[in-house]
Amino acid sequence: MFDYTVISDKTIEGAIQSLEKSLQEEKFGVLWMFDIKEKLQEKGLEFSKEFKVLEVCNPVEAQRVLSENEMAGYFLPCKMVVYEHEGKTKIGMPKPTALISLLNDERMKNFANEIEDRLINVINKSK
Repeated sequence: MFDYTVISDKTIEGAIQSLEKSLQEEKFGVLWMFDIKEKLQEKGLEFSKEFKVLEVCNPVEAQRVLSENEMAGYFLPCKMVVYEHEGKTKIGMPKPTALISLLNDERMKNFANEIEDRLINVINKSK
């Protein structure tokens, strides 16, 4: 699977707050949060579902990965999404291993596995 997604019993805002706390424990921070619903409505487009995209980064890991292979920068920062689907809150991300596999670089796959495990743990703790 390309993604890792879970259902949360929290509200959108509650899930985001929980994610931010769990990310900090793993030394990741939220660089930016993009509210897709708000932006589309601002542009005059009808979109009623809550959908937030969080750009997350661990600077030490980013430096390590980019020092090894600059092409990995195409996948940075990591994305996490929190959205509403059929009345439920979902938290997910594209798997770093799925993205990095495009580079055909074994060392990068190992880095991606480590990051993926940490971010899956963050998501699981946040739901």
